[in-house]
Amino acid sequence: MIGKGKSISHTRASISYGWNQEKDAEIIHSQHLAGENPREITEEFKIVQSQNPRTKKNTLSFVLSPSIEDGKRLSKQELSELVKRFITAMGLKERQAIAFVHRDKEHTHIHLYVNRIGFDGKAYKDNFIGKRSQQRAHEVAREMGLTTARDVQHQRLDKVKQVRNEVKRVHEEVLRSERPKSLDAYIKSMGEKGIKVIPSINRQEKLQGFRFEYKGENLKGSAVHRSMTGGRIIAQISDNTNKVMNKSKVPTAKLAGKTIELSTNIATALAKRFAKKVIKRTIDQGIGI
Repeated sequence: MIGKGKSISHTRASISYGWNQEKDAEIIHSQHLAGENPREITEEFKIVQSQNPRTKKNTLSFVLSPSIEDGKRLSKQELSELVKRFITAMGLKERQAIAFVHRDKEHTHIHLYVNRIGFDGKAYKDNFIGKRSQQRAHEVAREMGLTTARDVQHQRLDKVKQVRNEVKRVHEEVLRSERPKSLDAYIKSMGEKGIKVIPSINRQEKLQGFRFEYKGENLKGSAVHRSMTGGRIIAQISDNTNKVMNKSKVPTAKLAGKTIELSTNIATALAKRFAKKVIKRTIDQGIGI
């Protein structure tokens, strides 16, 4: 579960959003309030807030988002219990508050609004409230056996790692078994195996690398593996054509039937690779060095 929190000044607009019936809004918790609509609730907030006119951002706004799976199975009573535990953990039991659940999207989430001004006229300290909201949400999720933000992050990292490994494996297989002689051929072969290769063009209209889209992930080549930078991919394809780089010309590549200039980074990488090949060939022939 993810928890977010901040102080706001637009109380009525926020409560009206929380109450929005177009989002299948449902009240799951209310404390120290009697109002039956956003206007009445806001007026009750204002009565208490009038004791502390210096505090402009006088309402606390929280969003609690269980994981998609947890959100689908949690009942209204369980969501209400979640809110109560969060309010207690944040030290807000003795303040006016109202919470709504929105189920209009796949991701069920809760909007909680709390009067920052207490009945004693004192303002709730909101320093680091975003961080504290996440910490308390994590604790409540653990107490209730729900998926925490850290759990989601670990799952995400595991998925990305798996995707990276699969993309790298397919990339190596294509270069080894099909030996594409052009970028278009390489992109087509990767696409036939379910991986979309997207050329990255910078503001100077130069090719600076590739992105790989697979199983909902979109990763830079260098994020997949260091052997999959733009320069290295082009260099490996160039090896298949047995062509060498001509220093007298602006380095270019054929892509989708068009000639496109290579970025400085790719051109430099290719030049270094070419220089190494020349030196190696010289050594192998026993000339000079």
